[in-house]
Amino acid sequence: MKVDLDDYAADLIKSAPELVETLDGLFHEAARMMSPAGLRDYMDGAKAMTSLGKGPRLLISYLDEMPQVAKECGEDVIRDVVGAVLKLASMVSGEILVLMLDTLPGAANRFGDPELLRGYLALLHRLAARAPRGLRPMFGVLEELLSKLTLSGLRRWVDFGAEAYRRDLPKQADYFGLVSEDSRAVLKQERRGTLFIDSQRRLNFYLRAFWARDFFLRPSAADFEGFRPFIEDGALHLPDAVDGINGASGLDLYRAMCAHMAAHIVYSDHGLGQEALNPAQIFLIGMIEDARVEYCATQAFPGLRAMFDRLMPETPQGQYEHETMYLLEKVARALNTPGTRTGDLEIDNLVETFHGEIAGNARETMFSWSLGVELFNLLAQRRAVPSLRILESLKIPYRDDNRFIWSLSDYDWSNQNAYQPAQGQVRKRVGLMEFVNEVDVETAGDDAQEVWVLSSELFPYEDEGVSYNEMEGKAPISDPFHYGEWDYKVQLMRPSWSTVYEHRPPMGDPDEIDTILTAHRGIRHRIKQIVDRLRPQGISRQRRLEDGDELDINAAVDAMVMQRIGMQPDMRITMRNVINRRDLAVCILLDLSESTNETVRGSDKTVLELTREASALVASAISGIGDPFAIHGFSSDGRHDVQYQRFKDFEQKLDSEVKGRLAGMKGGLSTRMGAAMRHAAHHLSLRPEAHKLLLIVTDGEPADIDERDPQYLRMDAKKAVAELQQIGINSYCLTLDPEADAYVSRIFGANNFTVIDQVERLPEKLPTLFAQLTK
Repeated sequence: MKVDLDDYAADLIKSAPELVETLDGLFHEAARMMSPAGLRDYMDGAKAMTSLGKGPRLLISYLDEMPQVAKECGEDVIRDVVGAVLKLASMVSGEILVLMLDTLPGAANRFGDPELLRGYLALLHRLAARAPRGLRPMFGVLEELLSKLTLSGLRRWVDFGAEAYRRDLPKQADYFGLVSEDSRAVLKQERRGTLFIDSQRRLNFYLRAFWARDFFLRPSAADFEGFRPFIEDGALHLPDAVDGINGASGLDLYRAMCAHMAAHIVYSDHGLGQEALNPAQIFLIGMIEDARVEYCATQAFPGLRAMFDRLMPETPQGQYEHETMYLLEKVARALNTPGTRTGDLEIDNLVETFHGEIAGNARETMFSWSLGVELFNLLAQRRAVPSLRILESLKIPYRDDNRFIWSLSDYDWSNQNAYQPAQGQVRKRVGLMEFVNEVDVETAGDDAQEVWVLSSELFPYEDEGVSYNEMEGKAPISDPFHYGEWDYKVQLMRPSWSTVYEHRPPMGDPDEIDTILTAHRGIRHRIKQIVDRLRPQGISRQRRLEDGDELDINAAVDAMVMQRIGMQPDMRITMRNVINRRDLAVCILLDLSESTNETVRGSDKTVLELTREASALVASAISGIGDPFAIHGFSSDGRHDVQYQRFKDFEQKLDSEVKGRLAGMKGGLSTRMGAAMRHAAHHLSLRPEAHKLLLIVTDGEPADIDERDPQYLRMDAKKAVAELQQIGINSYCLTLDPEADAYVSRIFGANNFTVIDQVERLPEKLPTLFAQLTK
């Protein structure tokens, strides 16, 4: 099933012209993560977004966020999301739909299960019908809500607010924005102790350590009293949150649930039949079967017994609805712990039979069947068999509902651990003759499973001197890089909020850079003098060390003299030769927004031209020192399209290719600084040097077309500076805005910026500043 981007591109670009440059990258990212069927659903959903008339941002958000949602919960949810958007479109504004899609990857990450995500979408529809004005503030604090509440807890929190403030719109907004005391109180009331999503990784490792195999764990909404974990389709379904019990933590309860259900899978070879059994017999057989698999598990891992015993209930007599339930509770404990008595002679004899014969029947499910029927007969003779409703109230919190042992015959053991990975697109480099002989067409479809790449240009058979790349090719765009973004209003990081694409810089004339270097010969001479002082000067000798590499003869003689005249000698008599090396990597990040095309006051040059000159001079200067350095640039067209260009990478020399890229430098769009800084930090973090510096050159404050609050992107850039500092990357800003002192000091710190009032001096100032920062 081939999915061709060309079938959709015209409609999508007509609806959102901003997609002209990014649509290809978005499509290929989705194609790598989805099957052809999922990709078709994804593109059909995008086409459906265009018919709603809710503006281009809705379509852009859908295309950007849905691959992450499909990655977390599976591509089957794509249709559910599209259906939810279509339902909500007649109830709320396009801006609310955009907020819904923007927060959906975070919700999918927290739920991690398609059924839970579908329940969340249904909850949004219900809230839109009852209190639509609560959606906007709720999306603003959704990250905090999902970090503390399960889906069922969120549902109860929403229902309370929608009912209590149905007619009081200001208080409704305060409630759903977590501003009011009532909202915080209900949140605290509904908060559960331990969330599955926070424990899943540890539980996987826990089971793997026991049985050296993987088990699939999935959360289920435990939104009704009496919920029990269960095994279905080979996966262990656990409640999405639990509280501690009997002095055990929530994590211990999760561990007991996992160990018990894993024991069912590991120590059961075939299932049981329900023919001729009544519901009470089925329940009692299941109770004996629970004891059998726990016996097998504790024989292999004796430490599990203490955990199971601690979670056994101790309900006082008289609190059960039926007196037999108190006896069955004691039976469950006695089956787990040899030597424990129930006080009932006939029942104790049955328990002794279990412990006496279990060693020889540990892997026999029919052993559980026969003892379970015998237990039922004992109770039936006394007319003491409770109804199934009462039997199911037996509270052993870590045990499952035993549906697995009755459906075991349908369990596919040959595929119990099967996992079918997605087929990613493969790129293979081949020679010219292999390409010509094996490939029928020179261009691959967008969903091709394998793409062959030539190391050189391929020209058509008609000798026109024009290659296929020049005729058919598109400017390459990297895979998307997703970064979080700090929202200072709610004090939370919005996950995967901004998207960075790396674009290949356009090529210019390298001779322009040579002309610049020649024209600034005087400045280059002064810079060379500074550079010569920074250049490492061979080897230096460190003397008077206690743990040096070799003996310092002069110091040793002085120490001997002091010893012979009866004075305390200086024992620092060794030395070490040290190679002078500047262990430093530098990335210069240039702001290439539209404002750089403006002419500098009192000059006929633009800010971009001066930036190009400064970049050429600093590249020439640093090349003389030998430090690895990179020159990158950025601009942005909203959070979905932060455009990043790499003019020179760390190990590249200042050759004609780099000069051509610098000469082709262009300005346009806006300045989303935080995302660009995080991406530059990504490249710096790959460097082995001990010291790393990010030098940002900008002519204005952070701003973008999709953000009206002037403080939002400033605070995000400030947060990015702090993040970089935590991973050992120092940030420094060289700003050309004469009025920047107030905001730039808040972003970078009081001593981490320089303001250049005379922009025409940038080519001189930038190399000098670099020298000062890297001494």
